[in-house]
Amino acid sequence: MELSKNIFFNTDKLVENSKVKISYLGNLYQDASKEVSIHYGFGLNWDNVNDIKMEKTDLGFQAEIQLLEGDTFNFCFRNENNVWDNNDGQNYVFPLEKVQNELVVLDDEPVALGSARKLRRSYLWSKKVRLAVYKIITYLPKLISGNYKRKLKENQ
Repeated sequence: MELSKNIFFNTDKLVENSKVKISYLGNLYQDASKEVSIHYGFGLNWDNVNDIKMEKTDLGFQAEIQLLEGDTFNFCFRNENNVWDNNDGQNYVFPLEKVQNELVVLDDEPVALGSARKLRRSYLWSKKVRLAVYKIITYLPKLISGNYKRKLKENQ
């Protein structure tokens, strides 16, 4: 996913409480910096601020970051000479999506059998529908063309 020119993530969505890999090919990479660090935080107040030294590769400077809770993921870059790439003073700010709790089962919470049965029932129905569609696609042309009837007579 390209979030901004010369900044790429290995995922389509930025989801809180997940890991993400950032690849940076911006000004500091193009100016042949030897070392680049990412300076980042979360939310409007830049909570949980941290700096991580990025690894230089053929794909740019890269780092893996654990996204924490917050509305936004804010970051900027700095090289070994204390030169910053902060998006012209605006920083790079991107929204974080919340984890969908409907599908998350916590260890200490008991699972209701009714909900498990509903999931099982809907799964079985989806399998039945897929099988019916497969049979219609496979055998309907044979019935229409008459090939199905000829094979039945030959087998008798």
